[in-house]
Amino acid sequence: QVQLVESGGGLVQAGGSLRLSCEASGNIKSIHNMGWYRQAPGNQREFVARITSGAGTNYADSVKGRFTISGDNAKNTVYLKIDSLKPEDTAVYYCNAIISTTTGVTQRLWWGQGTQVTVSS
Repeated sequence: QVQLVESGGGLVQAGGSLRLSCEASGNIKSIHNMGWYRQAPGNQREFVARITSGAGTNYADSVKGRFTISGDNAKNTVYLKIDSLKPEDTAVYYCNAIISTTTGVTQRLWWGQGTQVTVSS
């Protein structure tokens, strides 16, 4: 009913920047918030950042100052700008969203498939 598709990952050198995108599509009635998580090899998935439909944001302490989340409501898209990349940012980055659908699903959590970010030292 709903698909989240991430893009923008890749291999970058330490100190570089990336902008990840995540577009939601399908039977969307309303998007309540969208966010990013990441999972490094051998680690659990961890929260990175979230943005609400009202553009309120919050971040994990570990990424404050380098990561910026933003959204485009008209495009049902959330972005994650990552500056000053570090090797420890290497992970699969997942988008999620709480979405109510036109088919009656209310405030369900949806996940994308993830996009790989690899930072070389």
